[in-house]
Amino acid sequence: MSTQFLGLLALYLAILFAMAPFLGRYMRRAMEDGAYKLTAWGSPLERVLYKLAGVRADSEMGWKQYTVAVLAFNLLGVVVVYALQRLQGYLPLNPQGFGAVTPDSAFNTAISFVSNTNWQGYAGESTMSYLTQMLALTVQNFVSAATGIAVVFALIRGFARQSSATIGNFWVDMTRSTLYVLVPISTVIALALVSQGVIQNFDSYKEVSLVTPVEYSQPKVDAAGQPVLDAQGKPVTEDLKTDKQTLAMGPVASQEAIKMLGTNGGGFFNANSAHPYENPTALANMIQMLAIFLIPAALCFTFGEMVKDRRQGVAVLASMTVIFVAMACVASMSELQANAALAGLPVDHAVSALQAGGNMEGKETRFGMAASALFATITTAASCGAVNAMHDSFTAIGGLVPLLLMQLGEVVFGGVGSGLYGMLVYAVLAVFIAGLMIGRTPEYLGKKIEAYEMKMAAVAILVTPLLVLVGTSIAVMTEAGRAGVFNPGTHGFSEILYALSSAANNNGSAFAGLSANTPFYNTLLAAVMWFGRFWIIIPVLALAGSLAAKKRLPVTGGTMPTHGALFVVLLVGSVLLVGALTYVPALALGPVAEQLQGAVTAIAK
Repeated sequence: MSTQFLGLLALYLAILFAMAPFLGRYMRRAMEDGAYKLTAWGSPLERVLYKLAGVRADSEMGWKQYTVAVLAFNLLGVVVVYALQRLQGYLPLNPQGFGAVTPDSAFNTAISFVSNTNWQGYAGESTMSYLTQMLALTVQNFVSAATGIAVVFALIRGFARQSSATIGNFWVDMTRSTLYVLVPISTVIALALVSQGVIQNFDSYKEVSLVTPVEYSQPKVDAAGQPVLDAQGKPVTEDLKTDKQTLAMGPVASQEAIKMLGTNGGGFFNANSAHPYENPTALANMIQMLAIFLIPAALCFTFGEMVKDRRQGVAVLASMTVIFVAMACVASMSELQANAALAGLPVDHAVSALQAGGNMEGKETRFGMAASALFATITTAASCGAVNAMHDSFTAIGGLVPLLLMQLGEVVFGGVGSGLYGMLVYAVLAVFIAGLMIGRTPEYLGKKIEAYEMKMAAVAILVTPLLVLVGTSIAVMTEAGRAGVFNPGTHGFSEILYALSSAANNNGSAFAGLSANTPFYNTLLAAVMWFGRFWIIIPVLALAGSLAAKKRLPVTGGTMPTHGALFVVLLVGSVLLVGALTYVPALALGPVAEQLQGAVTAIAK
């Protein structure tokens, strides 16, 4: 492990933990205190929005009414995003004259952005108009993140309240999280990114001449943008030559800011945060990494504030940090080593003043291995999915880290709101396990954990493994699923497993060696993304409603503390044992087998 990586990791965590407590306290006041001075500027606008929407801000909802509001709002979002893509050829702000997005791709993208996944089977700069990028995708970046924040506040109220039939008002939570948290912070981040060179314009694309003509091959596609296959069902390639390059323009910085802050991840360009117009400098890269974890980390402090015990939030944050640091170190060590398959070749992989060393395949030279490994760990620990390097080019173990982080349920910081409510579900599981071990009725924050709470927690935890493993099986067993795999063997299996893990856990990143923009994968992944988002939100809200209705039990000598090191160990163990062991057989067929094959190849050479 390099000192450069350790220094970068320490700097990153130091800045993050310096900002998170202040934002955490601000969010608690902004969301809960209608008389908060720092949000007084938005109160008139807030009242106007409620009046226009016919919302009574002083009327709270039970968990069932809250759930219906969440589902109805997001279903409407799917319809709007789908319609904007299909009609973009007739709408303004389309200087390149892009036509309608294909039905299956539009359906996949609509569910992807509404579910906060932002999986992209298309190239943004050659598919989406400026209007679609802004009105469909960027708007959903805000409201899908706001949905996650609303749900976690509902769950926290379940722990904080007692003998209550309500858990808040979804429309108020959505409005305040967008107006007072996401919009102001995104504006600051967008301006910071513009200062680093991220573009923000409505210009037509620019065509420039190359110094040297380029010859290349690429998969051939038909008029609908689908890969052309030969008689054996294999993709057909075509040889091309060009002396021109088209530089895409657009309102990038505004989308980039909320893409990171809302842990969305959908890039304006196909290369995402590896593109110099999205992520031009080392400072821009650091800003983007901080933006990904900022709200998830701050929400831990918000949680402590709302349950009136800051130590509870610190314990949850410590559990997340322990797993994150361990995973980041493994990813860094793996990428700093040479690819095992190349070990027998006369190639020097050592770090020196003249070369980066290690596995630089698929990485931007302006970031190098340390920042690339850290970015990959951050973006898959959170449900972000933005990438500044090709995960498909990571070593077998380096690729296993982001894959496993997603499979844990993305509770290691996780998405905006979704990471904390996922970790709190594991906390319920952890105290239940502890209660069984010591023969006491499990309690968490003074709330007795009974059969109903455990059923809801079990559903929330087991939904994503079911979707991932069943979806992967379907893709592997069908001809349409195997047709998208360009890499045979273990790595091809890892690509499919990664895609389904990314979709079910609402991440959106990809190994990118899988040709997934087909009717089969667009439909399969859309279904997995939808259920991976809302089959968890429904039991979480049911859990919130049940907890809010309970009385708070007094602390006694038999109450297990949930704010110390012992609880941190128990929580980390629950996440790793339940979250990780579920996927061991699948991982053994993918990255683990690939690592062993590489080692055997190196020995043979």
